Amino acid sequence: MTALEHLGFGPCHHMKACIQNAQQTQWFLDAANGLPVDWQDVFEHYQAAVDWPASAYYQTLLQTFPDALVIFSDRPANAWYESVSNTIFRVVPSLPLWLRMLVPHIDRWGKMVDQTIWQNELSGQFEDQAFALQFFNDRLAEVRQVVPPQQLLVHAATEGWAPLCRFLNVEIPDIPYPRTNEAARIQKALNVLKALNYLPHTVAAAITLTVIALLAG
Repeated sequence: MTALEHLGFGPCHHMKACIQNAQQTQWFLDAANGLPVDWQDVFEHYQAAVDWPASAYYQTLLQTFPDALVIFSDRPANAWYESVSNTIFRVVPSLPLWLRMLVPHIDRWGKMVDQTIWQNELSGQFEDQAFALQFFNDRLAEVRQVVPPQQLLVHAATEGWAPLCRFLNVEIPDIPYPRTNEAARIQKALNVLKALNYLPHTVAAAITLTVIALLAG
């Protein structure tokens, strides 16, 4: 996302768009449940899209935007599995139940993520590592078969700017290829979510202690 936006292909749609925008979450929840979605409306304000949930619908999006260029972010399948296991796979189970009950948008977002990624994409079998690795490899093979060769780039971040810029027909920037630490950011978010799970107990304990102190007084 950072690389595409730096090259002028922004705003770039990302899972963050759904976190920040309740309508985006609703659109993708509808899509995950098999309801019709106007993809022109979904991406009206975007020039590009990366990551889930958009990537789950790459074939439909290619039909909607037939001239679109497709970039498959390649990496060793084992590295992908380890990264996902330690980051986004843990997010929805870490959402505090009380928060989901109080904030409907958070609850819908959690349902959208679960249905889109873990159920529809990975058939509820992500924890079966062999299945997940096969999914990753099969997806690349599928993309090569579905996307016209002239519209597809299989690109690894380690390759840097050159192949990406050639594919997009833009000049190579004079700055290093961006390497953001997304895993560290998600880990911090997970730590916050874990702490929030204990908040109702902390509040209840504080109220109890206050009542006891008042009664004792």
